[in-house]
Amino acid sequence: MVPPPAKRRLGYFVARVTAEITVGSIGIALFASGLGANQHFLDRHFVPSFLIPRHWYVALETSIRLGMVILGGLLVFIARPHVGRFSARAPLRVLQFVVAAALAIGASELALRHVHLGPAEWLMPNEEPRRQPDPQLGWTWVPARSGNKSVGGRVVNYAIDSAGYRVDHAGAPVDFERPTILFTGESVMFGEGLTWQESVPAQVGAMLSIQSANLAVHGYGNDQAYLRLKKELPHFRRPAAVVSLFMTSLFGRNLDGNRPHLGPGLVWMPAEQRSRLGLLAKLLVPFRTEATMERGAMITHEVFCATSDLAKARRAIPLLVVVQFDDEGEAEEALRHTILDESCIPYIVVKIDSSWRLPWDRHPDARASHAIAAAIAAELRERISRERSSE
Repeated sequence: MVPPPAKRRLGYFVARVTAEITVGSIGIALFASGLGANQHFLDRHFVPSFLIPRHWYVALETSIRLGMVILGGLLVFIARPHVGRFSARAPLRVLQFVVAAALAIGASELALRHVHLGPAEWLMPNEEPRRQPDPQLGWTWVPARSGNKSVGGRVVNYAIDSAGYRVDHAGAPVDFERPTILFTGESVMFGEGLTWQESVPAQVGAMLSIQSANLAVHGYGNDQAYLRLKKELPHFRRPAAVVSLFMTSLFGRNLDGNRPHLGPGLVWMPAEQRSRLGLLAKLLVPFRTEATMERGAMITHEVFCATSDLAKARRAIPLLVVVQFDDEGEAEEALRHTILDESCIPYIVVKIDSSWRLPWDRHPDARASHAIAAAIAAELRERISRERSSE
């Protein structure tokens, strides 16, 4: 039988070794991850950001890697022996800390489940233009509404007609009987921070003397834009063209499953039910596996092919505009080619001066919007001319 003093010493030893192994393992994992996560690895697992310029993004990633290496070294060489000695002296106190942390995590998860959290693109319910829930799309605009918003140092009016499209003013709804160019997308195509006249759809319509219908909704992924087009296109008697938008810096939205989305084969899928703490962690550290990236690229490819088919079925011209603000990195170029090469839809690349953005905002300013509109109008004008000459 082990004498009580010996048993206590054995317990202290086990507590110290367990604590040191745990802290040391965490430190080694941080140290190894910081060293091993080179830029090539990060580019494969973190999608480009629309809100942060690439050089800032790379600097942030490098800083985090350096911090992980330093923290890992501190845990292994400094914190580990201190934690081990403390665990040997007060094993019950350590156990209390562990239990308290586990209970705090559980309580946080339960508390967050009672808080309504919309998608990251819809965190401010009273922001203009107002959104409303939609069972198939996730959210759409509140129809027949006009509201103001301060963006980039000026107040901009957003008018939404009864069909849920952005228009010049509430008294000028889209006419379904007229020839129309339909525009799908998100806040860039919608014209965030821009007047109606400065938005891409309005400018293209003016350049080609044809009505435009702005179907874009803030925060949409390309699958949501496609679903909205599929729902709205039958209302138009004479659709002339369908213009969609793609930016590699917005590709991450196509990977979000916490909203209604499309799976392989363009099968509609409801929002995934995930841990609230997991969603917050994903928002802070948007790590994606290679399988997730490949699956997202494949579905996006399918979406653009289906968009082209929808347009052609109504004898409308399909066109995809690819907007680039900064020079493409190798990862972004590879992503674009994977999605768009042989994607069944013709596309044009519009390169924009990186400084042509709204003040204190990353959205295109009026100069960028005009450049995008001019490129679209020129391409559609040429396509229309070629089709007429071939008849």
